Amino acid sequence: MTDAHTLADDYLALWNDADDASRGRRLAARWRTDARYADPMMQGEGLDGIASMISAARVQFPGHAFTRRGTPDAHGRFVRFSWSLAPDGGAAVAAGTDVVRLDADGRIAEVIGFLDGAAA
Repeated sequence: MTDAHTLADDYLALWNDADDASRGRRLAARWRTDARYADPMMQGEGLDGIASMISAARVQFPGHAFTRRGTPDAHGRFVRFSWSLAPDGGAAVAAGTDVVRLDADGRIAEVIGFLDGAAA
């Protein structure tokens, strides 16, 4: 079983990675080729679909970064953790909780994201 802290930190590092090629390598290393992602604002399927989705989010929020909030936890093949999105040195513009489903080999098979709130 993958350590929940490591998975959450690696996951957020993927979203914060500004380099398309590096994000592609990160996806290939930890995610299944048929992985799926869905939250209330976006969705992606497969490594290319998820890479495109992350790129679009980075364009929408330039200069922002995701940080982990609280302590991740795990139950069986599921990992849950919360995050916030903020510009460097600024207040959070969004926050959420993601639930990651791992396959039997510990690779990310699916992510379901929930928005916990947004700053006014």
